[in-house]
Amino acid sequence: MDTQDARGRHPIGLLGLGVYLPERVMTNDEWSEHVDTSDEWIVARTGIRTRRIAGDEESTADLALAAARAALADGAFEPADIDEIVLATDTPEVFAPDTAAYVQARLGVGNIPCYDLAGSGCAGFVLALDIARSRALANGRRMLVIGVELITRLMNWKDRNTCVLFGDAAGAAVVGRGPGAVEILAATAGTDGTKSDILGLETGGTRQPVTMERVRQGLHKNLVMDGREVFRQAVHRMSAASLEVVSTAGVSMDDVALVVPHQANLRILNAVAARLGLSDERVFINVQKYGNTGSASVPVALWEARDVGLIKPGDLVLLTAFGAGFHWAAVLLRF
Repeated sequence: MDTQDARGRHPIGLLGLGVYLPERVMTNDEWSEHVDTSDEWIVARTGIRTRRIAGDEESTADLALAAARAALADGAFEPADIDEIVLATDTPEVFAPDTAAYVQARLGVGNIPCYDLAGSGCAGFVLALDIARSRALANGRRMLVIGVELITRLMNWKDRNTCVLFGDAAGAAVVGRGPGAVEILAATAGTDGTKSDILGLETGGTRQPVTMERVRQGLHKNLVMDGREVFRQAVHRMSAASLEVVSTAGVSMDDVALVVPHQANLRILNAVAARLGLSDERVFINVQKYGNTGSASVPVALWEARDVGLIKPGDLVLLTAFGAGFHWAAVLLRF
């Protein structure tokens, strides 16, 4: 469906979508080599069965670059067609400069503005879509939005409560005006900084710099996570953001054909679906295959839902995500 506004302009939306998934597939059984766990234990608590692990020779920028090239190809764009890059990640290429700079150089887009959206956890890509929409609206820019995480490189492989949750991946979208755009109808976002100590990686900043002693204790890779509170907040915030964004767009949840949530774990996804009164077929879930891939999870899930034919022209598709900070965001799309 190709719509135009009152001025005859094409809508702002997604013009191309691409992903990159590392080749290595790691099963739950393999985790028993590292921690005291089992396939049964992991599936019962998370719904995850496999995840992708980046190769030793791959870095965050490699994953991001592959997804970016796939998104450009999907929209029939060349690198020169991109005006700006925003990259969401909490596992950067290096501490400074930002990962977007490496992607810009290797993609060959020229000296266009580029920057990372870091620290927003798993909500990063959906937040970045909202930013990209505003940039396209303000100055007509064609944006490249990337969500990428190479979490397995930076996590503690001996903490069975967190290590089994994650996988590596990247997803990207070209955002701007154009014919056939997957229109961004509405977006919403929020932050509750009072919960900032409940979920995150604390070592490495100025409050807790990396020291030899912290490295010896393995603290530089320890993920702080209050699982019970994260569960409660994730369900509440993703559900509330979903209801808010459909209201902003002047529709209801009954009008939404498919919800694509952040793939945290199956319990959270089921709870969000129940809170919103959604049947199983209206919520896309692929956490069982890829685990939690952070800011990459929503674009990977959206790409896969489209790829397997679950989305039809005219469908309303809702993206909702929650991450450290606490940050949350939702975007409503019309295909």
